Amino acid sequence: MNILVTNDDGIDSPGLLALKQTLQTLGEVTVVAPERNWSAAGHTKTMFRPLRVNPTTLRDGSPAYSTDGAPTDCVALVMLGLLRDLPTLVVSGINPGSNLAHDLTYSGTVAAAMEAAIHGVPGIAMSIDANHHAEIDFTPAAQVAARIARRVLTDGLPRDTFLNVNVPDIPFEQIQGARITRLGKRIYRDELVARQDPYGKDYYWIGGQPPTGAIEEEGTDVWAVAHQFVSITPVHMDMTSHALVARLKEWERDSLISEQ
Repeated sequence: MNILVTNDDGIDSPGLLALKQTLQTLGEVTVVAPERNWSAAGHTKTMFRPLRVNPTTLRDGSPAYSTDGAPTDCVALVMLGLLRDLPTLVVSGINPGSNLAHDLTYSGTVAAAMEAAIHGVPGIAMSIDANHHAEIDFTPAAQVAARIARRVLTDGLPRDTFLNVNVPDIPFEQIQGARITRLGKRIYRDELVARQDPYGKDYYWIGGQPPTGAIEEEGTDVWAVAHQFVSITPVHMDMTSHALVARLKEWERDSLISEQ
């Protein structure tokens, strides 16, 4: 089995190393990751400049590749022929913070798994519900990643799907189990901070408190992690609101386009 490991936090991230070291028990692991942090980059794709890829080594001395591209680029480069062998599985992470609910639209970690699905390869996005600035033990999330990866390598995933996995930041033996979940609701508390530079020009930060979530909705990813379960959310690339299609069909009958 050829497993591609990537992330959005950069080649030197301890979460990346923990993931690589655990997954190498399942097969041949290749690491291709950004040379810098791309957190909250979403599904960024580099199109108007060349991409550079450089061989490097991880903290354990093992070989890897770094690129000046985004997480999405890391996966696309491999799928388009950067390496001799195509991966059987792509695993992205481990992100030092959760990617729940609406976070999927921002997350570079999730974008890498999404890019794998676009290329017809199973993808897993791994995150741990921890404080980005704290000393994080990635071992429990890495153990979970290995178990889920083993199941995916054995059973596969339907085409155009990937898994978004969030692990509570607690010792492995304290995890209550796993739940197959749906996306919940994120509550963002962003604030616009306006300041001036030394020349009197305005500039802005988008800051605020860390997001929370609607933990009362059982069955969601937010609820699961809040109750110390691993959340495994299957995500489909078809974002069509099928429930709304039938109702909007009336617009066709009303000759919407020809209205004056």
